[in-house]
Amino acid sequence: MTGNLTLKRLNIMHKFSLPSPAKLNLMLRITGRRADGYHNLQTIFQFLDYGDTLDFELRQDGLIVLQHDLTDVADDDNLIIKAAKSLQQAANCKFGATITLHKKIPMGAGLGGGSSNAATTLLGLNVLWKLDWQAAQLSQLGLHLGADVPIFIFGRSAWAEGIGEQLIALDLAQNAYLVLRPDCKISTREIFCHPALTRDSTPIKVAASEAQDGRNDCESVVTAQYPAVDNALSWLRQYGKGKLTGTGSCVFLECASLEQAHKLLSDCPFNGFVATGQNTSPTHQALMLISKE
Repeated sequence: MTGNLTLKRLNIMHKFSLPSPAKLNLMLRITGRRADGYHNLQTIFQFLDYGDTLDFELRQDGLIVLQHDLTDVADDDNLIIKAAKSLQQAANCKFGATITLHKKIPMGAGLGGGSSNAATTLLGLNVLWKLDWQAAQLSQLGLHLGADVPIFIFGRSAWAEGIGEQLIALDLAQNAYLVLRPDCKISTREIFCHPALTRDSTPIKVAASEAQDGRNDCESVVTAQYPAVDNALSWLRQYGKGKLTGTGSCVFLECASLEQAHKLLSDCPFNGFVATGQNTSPTHQALMLISKE
């Protein structure tokens, strides 16, 4: 299973690129608040064939250098830098890396961009530095960076519980999606701290999840605080079951085909993109190709 992938010691080039995909939460239930401030939840993750790209190049001087065009995130706060330094320290690795981020996933969108970048960094540097860490080790390290990091290391569409780190692989329909991006950024912390957030949803079984109709317990809080998200959802719901992903600003609609999705996007008053759901993370697909070189 890809989620249990053990990356072998590879004799590969010292420079390569990996995709860093977006994800959707197809449903999200919040079942309780923990003493540490995190929330217990139940969700279904699916990857998209849309996302960022990270270029990796080996350095002999031990430095971690990030090249990017972001203007509103300091390097010390960037999850790529944090992930790289955490792995370097934990592995006692003397190598460094130049990492170039090509950003497409909007920030604060509920698409997991920062967590995906962190996970792709851990996976990529594991190969670049020939560390031979297993996925479980990388996930444990990644969980300290963010609750969504483990799903991107796991690399399979999954049912998730706990704070998102307890994962069971799922085979989902790889549907076409129209994803809309209202012009706002939403802080996960803001939504999870909001007093109106539902925190006592009754837990359900994995088998019952598909009957939940895409319920997201964060939707009422997000739409009340951000009218642009409410407007985008209302527009989507003319055509089907528009849903909110995660705690962010993006909303999505499952479409019958890519053609339908593109047609709706062309008529849409909001920015957005069309993508296809993926059961195996594009990062892992690329790593499997690298392993064969």
